[in-house]
Amino acid sequence: MSAVERRLAQFRAARGSGAAAVPQRPAEPPGKTATPEPSESPDGGGQARPVGAPAPAWARPLLLKVLLWAVLLALFAELELGLPFFVLSLLYWMYAGTRGPAERRQGELSAYSVFNPGCTAIAGTLTAEQLERELHYRPAAG
Repeated sequence: MSAVERRLAQFRAARGSGAAAVPQRPAEPPGKTATPEPSESPDGGGQARPVGAPAPAWARPLLLKVLLWAVLLALFAELELGLPFFVLSLLYWMYAGTRGPAERRQGELSAYSVFNPGCTAIAGTLTAEQLERELHYRPAAG
């Protein structure tokens, strides 16, 4: 049981709520599995790290990726290929940052209505009909 779940159970018990049953875990996104927290530190020192404690700065994947990219950029700049490496990495980041329709959650609409079933627009979308009405000062239909 995680620390948050324990604190929630303590709060419910202190409040006297009858709903102090075992809390439900949120559903994991598809393709992601729950990993147990390591009980020992990664350096093998044998000291237990608290469950809620953040990982050390050197063990964060994003930081390691940025450092690797910076080292590669310096290497390619030394080889006088820094600009092509930078442009290709930008193209890769744009590709990796976009999600395909298969990765969308159930019921989630795309910002572009042509990709939605029935070309359904999301709330707040400015349509041509709405713009025409506002330009000609016509009252809203309905």
